[in-house]
Amino acid sequence: MTNSITQLFNIKYPIIQAGMIWNSGWRLASAASNSGILGLIGAGSMYPDVLRDHIQKCKKATDKPFGVNVPMLYPNIEEIMDIIVEEGIQVVFTSAGNPKTWTSWLQERGIIVVHVVSSVKFALKAQEAGVDAIVAEGFEAGGHNGRDETTTLTLIPMVKEQIHIPIIAAGGIATGKAMLATMILGADGVQVGSRFVASEESSAHVAFKKVVVDAKEGDTQLTLKELAPVRLIKNKFYNDIQALYKTGPTIEELKTLLGRARAKKGMFEGELEEGELEIGQIAGLIHNIKPVSNIVEDMLKEFEVAKKMVLGL
Repeated sequence: MTNSITQLFNIKYPIIQAGMIWNSGWRLASAASNSGILGLIGAGSMYPDVLRDHIQKCKKATDKPFGVNVPMLYPNIEEIMDIIVEEGIQVVFTSAGNPKTWTSWLQERGIIVVHVVSSVKFALKAQEAGVDAIVAEGFEAGGHNGRDETTTLTLIPMVKEQIHIPIIAAGGIATGKAMLATMILGADGVQVGSRFVASEESSAHVAFKKVVVDAKEGDTQLTLKELAPVRLIKNKFYNDIQALYKTGPTIEELKTLLGRARAKKGMFEGELEEGELEIGQIAGLIHNIKPVSNIVEDMLKEFEVAKKMVLGL
């Protein structure tokens, strides 16, 4: 399966394992890359020295291409970028910030840059900044999200109409059928997050993985738009947010409730009531925890079957 995405990253299949905080350590990234797709280490949950350690361990675990996802709103960004260059990383996915800030700097050092966007407006800004590709992410996705609540199946064709660089679809994609659907609409590849949370190699706490597997339709909700929109599984923390909203809270009151390290507490440490449990709507279709290699194999098989059924190919 060769196209602009497989050629850009030198991978076998046009699938990217999302670089998710507290889920995407070196074990997940290397397993993804060894399966023929692009694995990403999620730098958002890592101090610089921890990121360096994960990169070095990933190099030992795979000889295939892998990259690093960097949310640009995090502190220590300069140190993180220096480590990425020092360790010879060839692919960086940036998010949560202005793509102009780092794109040229990274590309001058021989690094492929992909930026994550949630709207046509930001896709155009990323293209103007000179990125090599974009991830267009619909609001079905887990974690931090766009404010416009544009769905993936709406976003992809609108972005395709406006830009000429490769497009990677994200948000609500965990099956081969969804992969085919987004590619028919104009995507060149897909980024998969939630399905890989429920993998054996994910660094998420097993209790969080079980919550994902048990999730049903309607169990997630986008909230905290005043701070940074985030899709969460409904739990005590989520209910506390809704109770606070009824009082007409200030931004500071919302920040106080959120506090620090909520995501780590929930996803990494397994505190299911007080933690922030970030996952996408597609969790309702995830029913088991499997090795990454099996997840990729299943997606590709379903993709080929669906392609024959829909396109007669």
